[in-house]
Amino acid sequence: EIYRQVEHLDEVVECLVVGQEWQDDVRIVLFVRLRDGVRLDETLRQKIRAQIRDNTTPRHVPAKILAVDDLPRTISGKLSELAVRNTIHGRPVDNTDALANPQALEQFRALPELETD
Repeated sequence: EIYRQVEHLDEVVECLVVGQEWQDDVRIVLFVRLRDGVRLDETLRQKIRAQIRDNTTPRHVPAKILAVDDLPRTISGKLSELAVRNTIHGRPVDNTDALANPQALEQFRALPELETD
């Protein structure tokens, strides 16, 4: 549901959602790949949150929204949520040879934004 809502926004090319283990719970983290020339500022974050809140439920609203240059895909073209989830938790990623662009995972390693509330 989150994907459908976010990808309706002109500023967003595509997105990926993962659950991040955080303070004895799990929080939703949304990674967005933006159109050329678009910057993820607080105004766009609020627009994304409003789009999700207004068209799904408040529990779908992500705790964090971060811009990335690329999202990892399998060779068949499917977004790899598991690879991103493992990467942000510092876990090994199995079958990186099944990814069309394994180098995309590098930008998800040790993101300072994921270390704060």
